[in-house]
Amino acid sequence: MSAKPTRESSAQTLPLILAGPILRKCTASELTVWLATTAPLQGRFLLFHPGDEQPFYEADISNDSQIRIGRSAWIVQATFSGDFPLETPLEYQLQTQDGDLSELVPSLLYPTEQRLSLVIKSRADYVMHGSCRNPHHPSRDSLVAADEKISAQPVAERPALLMMSGDQIYADHVAGPTLDVIQQVIDLLGLPDETFPDGPVPDTAALYAHPYNFYGRDKLLPQYVDSGYGLSDDHPLMKWLPHRSRPVFSARENENHLMGLSEFFAMYLLVWSPTLWQLTNRERLQQCGFRWGGEVLADKWQQHWQEEKTHIDGFVAGLPQVRRLMAHIPTYMIFDDHDVTDDWNLTVGWEKAAYGHPLARRIIGNGLLSYWLCQGWGNDPASFDDDFMALATTFFAEPTAAHQERFIDALYRFEQWHYTIETTPKVLVLDTRTRRWRSESKMNKPSGLMDWEALTELQQSLLREPAVIIVSAAPIFGVKFIETLQRVVSWLGQPLMVDAENWMAHPGSANTLLSIFTHTQTPTNFVILSGDVHYSFAYDIKLRFRRCSPNIFQITSSGLKNEFPRALLRFCDLMDRALYSPHSPLNWLTKRKRMKIKKRDPDTPGKRRLVNHSAIGELRLDEEGKPCEIAILQSSGKRVRFPPIAES
Repeated sequence: MSAKPTRESSAQTLPLILAGPILRKCTASELTVWLATTAPLQGRFLLFHPGDEQPFYEADISNDSQIRIGRSAWIVQATFSGDFPLETPLEYQLQTQDGDLSELVPSLLYPTEQRLSLVIKSRADYVMHGSCRNPHHPSRDSLVAADEKISAQPVAERPALLMMSGDQIYADHVAGPTLDVIQQVIDLLGLPDETFPDGPVPDTAALYAHPYNFYGRDKLLPQYVDSGYGLSDDHPLMKWLPHRSRPVFSARENENHLMGLSEFFAMYLLVWSPTLWQLTNRERLQQCGFRWGGEVLADKWQQHWQEEKTHIDGFVAGLPQVRRLMAHIPTYMIFDDHDVTDDWNLTVGWEKAAYGHPLARRIIGNGLLSYWLCQGWGNDPASFDDDFMALATTFFAEPTAAHQERFIDALYRFEQWHYTIETTPKVLVLDTRTRRWRSESKMNKPSGLMDWEALTELQQSLLREPAVIIVSAAPIFGVKFIETLQRVVSWLGQPLMVDAENWMAHPGSANTLLSIFTHTQTPTNFVILSGDVHYSFAYDIKLRFRRCSPNIFQITSSGLKNEFPRALLRFCDLMDRALYSPHSPLNWLTKRKRMKIKKRDPDTPGKRRLVNHSAIGELRLDEEGKPCEIAILQSSGKRVRFPPIAES
């Protein structure tokens, strides 16, 4: 076939529920559920004690909790208030205009269930955590392994929560087959078109018809003029230095970078549910002879497409279990760069280039808007006041360019993306992307992951807490050898080349953060959960020369569906063990010289401390908030522990 792919018929019968339910914030007084539907949900939420025929709690799903996104697309985020029992197995049902949830989506049920089950825990004594879930990476999806484990556990023994600490989608690195399905979803659901300010294409309709629509978007993405020396535009030397055009978006594989809001939104529906994959055609472009926009995809992209499709097919096969997992475990999320774009706010020069270009500003805003809609809103619904919700309602009711820009402006000003989960110990989830400590010396010097004001707020949240869990997308205490390589490349003026964003890269934020750990009124036990780096490790940390040092644990699990280049990681692991042992004099040349870091050995053969396998982390805490077990559950189902370090 050589004809251009045709748009799917909008008359196709659509199921009521597209994605979800996902359990979000769940406490003794508040229970939040997220869904995507094809019509306004006329429903009622019922909560049961196991075995009971009658619910002990029921409430209608109000229209105020629903936002229409397109002709046949609604987001429903229903928050129910009550006095909910803790530490008790519960069951829930959702009655809809088309029938009960358990009948509409029977794959949501575990084998012995008649209704979906959950438990609301006051103690965060068992936590699953992970990040970096790339749909077309060759590794398996660790959320599937997590679901298989949950299916065999009694309800009362399930994790208190699932923490997803960044890169829930890869907006800047999309497989060709996924992008094709995204555009089918846009048409199928009637998601809105969008005009682009100051771009090479006027709107999304022109983008989808453009020859660069597949594997060529890097040629459509914004460019900026750069001298290559990291100087500001008004620097006196700029008039004498040669200029060159550089891409704003710095991802190395951004040929299919998402641009329109409808694309971002559709991708969320595709990474959390199998439903829309079943209603679209993954073979469509192949059946058309890879012809699009009047041209045929180059042979190398056709071959790349076939490779990506193999991995996408495996990803889609596991989505029923991923959907089931998030319907049974309270799930919390925070963004990292790939949820929006690679190197998001890495340097002040990047920010200046990105936010100074109307199209770049719009694309970043679309990523942030879709994050709020599909992730951020459910973490702590009360953080979004009436004024915020009025802007959202106005935009989605009339998605004009003016309303979109006004809402995006509000998202850029918003400073409450971080949040607290009021468990024991308290969980503090950090925003390390939007409130950065910008370098004042060089435009291309890495920014601090949090600015002074945000770090001060963090310190106030820690005071007089006996124990705390901190969720930081990037490890606070990372692999020193890798951080040193990043620093060297930054010195050479190329921080974007190596994602040189670590907590120690900026002196102000590094020193302020480290001083928090030395404060006498901060917790006795700090547990830091991180991801981002695509490998897993665990460190025990103490303050040097202090008798009553707090216990600090850096626990990193990454990625859920991603891995680090193996040969390179083996080299970095070897060099880090050789150069930065706890007694190495090189430690005194680092910002964390006041810290003594001991690295746990995984219970795997060999001497490697960095585990390079897609996995989800498992953490169990004792009564004092100190880890009694640190482990990762690999996507293969194998469990790897990081046993305590023997006292010498």
